[in-house]
Amino acid sequence: MPEPTPISFLKVGFTDLDGVVRAKYIPNSKIQQSIEIGIGFCNVVFGWDMHDECYSKDSVSGWGTGFPDGVLKLDPTTLRKLPWEKEIELYLGDFSEDPLLNAVCPRSLLKKILAQADEAGFQAKFGAEFEWFMFHKNSEDTSANNHQNLTPLSSGMFGYSMLRTSEFQEFTHRIISDLTAAKLRLEGLHTETGPGVYEAAISYSDALEMADQSSLFKLGIKQIANEFDLMASFMAKWSPLFPGCGGHLHQCLWDEKGENMFYSSDNEFGLSTVAQQYLAGQLYCLPFILPMFAPTVNSYRRYLADSWAPTTLSWGVDNRTTAIRVVPEISGSRHLEHRVSGADINPYLAISACLASGLYGIKNKLPLTVEHCNGNAYKQAKLSKLPESLTKAVHQMKHSNLASELFGESFVDHFILSREWELEQSLGEDWDWELQRYFEII
Repeated sequence: MPEPTPISFLKVGFTDLDGVVRAKYIPNSKIQQSIEIGIGFCNVVFGWDMHDECYSKDSVSGWGTGFPDGVLKLDPTTLRKLPWEKEIELYLGDFSEDPLLNAVCPRSLLKKILAQADEAGFQAKFGAEFEWFMFHKNSEDTSANNHQNLTPLSSGMFGYSMLRTSEFQEFTHRIISDLTAAKLRLEGLHTETGPGVYEAAISYSDALEMADQSSLFKLGIKQIANEFDLMASFMAKWSPLFPGCGGHLHQCLWDEKGENMFYSSDNEFGLSTVAQQYLAGQLYCLPFILPMFAPTVNSYRRYLADSWAPTTLSWGVDNRTTAIRVVPEISGSRHLEHRVSGADINPYLAISACLASGLYGIKNKLPLTVEHCNGNAYKQAKLSKLPESLTKAVHQMKHSNLASELFGESFVDHFILSREWELEQSLGEDWDWELQRYFEII
């Protein structure tokens, strides 16, 4: 058979409020014009949920607006080829120059927070870890069967299993090779505790680049899995029988000379004053911005005692039972691991929340009043509990001025509208509904 003719198209896309990567094909001949003046997307992309149902209330989008085009501005630095789609090229962008959508676009929000960091003399670097479950496709339309009777890729609880990664080495090696070729730099890949569950770490980079890589990482895993007749799910928790999926964010600030600003030998925990204030800001703000880290009703099923997901407002050095873990690196430097966020995060929003709350602590010179946690944070009664449901978390965010101070009133109003819509859809529902809604999309 003759070789298929290469298509003279490429992809342009962005990440919506729920973390779904939205995109379309355009001719190669149109790309220069699109970079210069932008490209139109119907503004419904910020007026509907992950299943394309329009919110019941209008905001920057809605039936009352007539659904005009929003202008996506492409970022030339994001150009990459997608090996899992025959090397087609992709550009990412945001709505930072659109008068309406600028206020609610996740990537635009992160750029605003980064501008604040830059003005204060900080360079923010982030790394990410994602856990996810792999399943065999049980039918041509798994969703029609409400994702029941799922068969994990492997059986047993084999964290760090050499056997399992070798058993499915063709799939494992494709992940490594394809993601590397797409400029998604992996620092590690291994199985986790649970049937068919993997974890990957994405190497440190600038915050915006990390958010871009994280969004495309999840997309790439799903598309590679499809080629092997498998399904990947980044749901926070797909079954009560197994641990949930974390989406931990590693972070530190660097100065203009390229030196880590979080380490100091003068502190018993190796934390500089900047690091202590940054950590204090994150702990202070966390209860009021939790939906940025836990955006769905399913997200809160992770937060159980002895589950590897935090339940308290806590921190500790190399302590994986706390909300924020101080990581003492071999080189003597320090960074923080935010362990609250799940694999279902929108990376742009979660990184924005980490950085904005940390900068808030530095700006206001907040003291680190939460005591260092030794041992099991689940068992320490003196620690404050995190909101245990999306209902409670949204209520705290909505009725606090702090979120608007961090992210702007327009963003917060629209984000709260979207989370209240999510709650309206979920009332009276259960695991079956959550599987149907979140299994594949998140």
